[in-house]
Amino acid sequence: MKDPNPPSNSSSPRGRAGCFVIILMVLAAGGWLWMHRPAPAAGGAAGGKGGARGGTAAVTVAEVKQEDFEEWVSLAGTVTPLNVVVVRSRVDGQLDKVRFVEGQMVKVGDLLAEIDPRPFQVALDQARGQLERDEALLLNARKDLDRYNTLLKQDSIARQQVDTQGSLVRQYEAALTSDRAAVASAELQLSYTKVTAPLTGRVGLRQVDAGNMIRASDVNGLVIITQMDPIGLVSAIPQERVAAVRKRLAGSGPVPVEALDKEMNQLLGRGQLLTTDNQIDLTSGTLKLKAQLPNTEGLLFPNEFVVTRLLVDTRSKATVAPATAIQRGAKGAYAYVLQEDSTVTLHNVVTGPTQGERVLITEGLKPGDKVITQGVDRLRDGAKVDVITPSKTPPGEGSKGGKPKEEGKGGKGAPLP
Repeated sequence: MKDPNPPSNSSSPRGRAGCFVIILMVLAAGGWLWMHRPAPAAGGAAGGKGGARGGTAAVTVAEVKQEDFEEWVSLAGTVTPLNVVVVRSRVDGQLDKVRFVEGQMVKVGDLLAEIDPRPFQVALDQARGQLERDEALLLNARKDLDRYNTLLKQDSIARQQVDTQGSLVRQYEAALTSDRAAVASAELQLSYTKVTAPLTGRVGLRQVDAGNMIRASDVNGLVIITQMDPIGLVSAIPQERVAAVRKRLAGSGPVPVEALDKEMNQLLGRGQLLTTDNQIDLTSGTLKLKAQLPNTEGLLFPNEFVVTRLLVDTRSKATVAPATAIQRGAKGAYAYVLQEDSTVTLHNVVTGPTQGERVLITEGLKPGDKVITQGVDRLRDGAKVDVITPSKTPPGEGSKGGKPKEEGKGGKGAPLP
């Protein structure tokens, strides 16, 4: 008869051996992890070498300067041609020849198209014939008037007949005036059969093909010519900046304007501001500006969206610091200034506009101050620092071949103490 309570596997020799194997595997894995644990980072929170509290921090510095500071404002702009002309025929007729290539550059007076001139030549010949006929009649009438005057002196003819002949001469003279105008009109209509460019620019796509009848009343015309050089630029500036812009326009010198692509990577052209609109747009609170830029290389294209940079103010002998030295904290902007004993002090600053890598300083710094531009994250007020050049490897990282990390550049920086 079997035992109703057989012994468990854990109390058997096979169970104890399995538990022992599992314990050995756990211990082996723990030992391997301990031997391959990562080394503690240098300059960590525990105050290792390179930290701001337990040692010197590697930093780079730059000097605050006093120089002229140009304040530019960036606006959304649209390239607008100064002149656009829809070329239309000035007479009705059949388009005989097209003399331009779509997209080519043309100059004032260049032949663009020819209209069948034969009907207009016939009209001109007819007007000239009428002129010659009336000239002959006038010549004969004048001769008769001279004979009548001679007979009147001899008392051989009545005065009424002489007066009638004089009136006929004046009628023929008036007819000649009308005939000459008719000839000039016919010559003008004939000249309109040659369509020429009214301005220098780039022609667009052809609207009518040769062989079609065209009229002066056609809406689309033959082609559109757009002036490309110089070219216009229209942008809108916020009303808060209007006073500064109008002040510069009223000054002696021109107001510089630059046009860049929408990514602000390429300069497309430089010019100057022409004028402003006469009223502020109520819906957007902006004022339209119009500038003119040379476009000899053709980088600016009509209706292209660009970024407009406008010089609104120039401050002479301003205090200027590198933008990377200015940090932001809970109490506002601040910068670390290097002292003679290789320590740094925290200065609260008041900044103005930023242009590229420079920022205008209105309070907190003075020309000649050396401010920290890199390595700000590890600093505190009174911390000891080691000034290096940007190409120098910071202490403690040379053996690892690491590069100095750019910190504090345009960021919030370390929290204020």
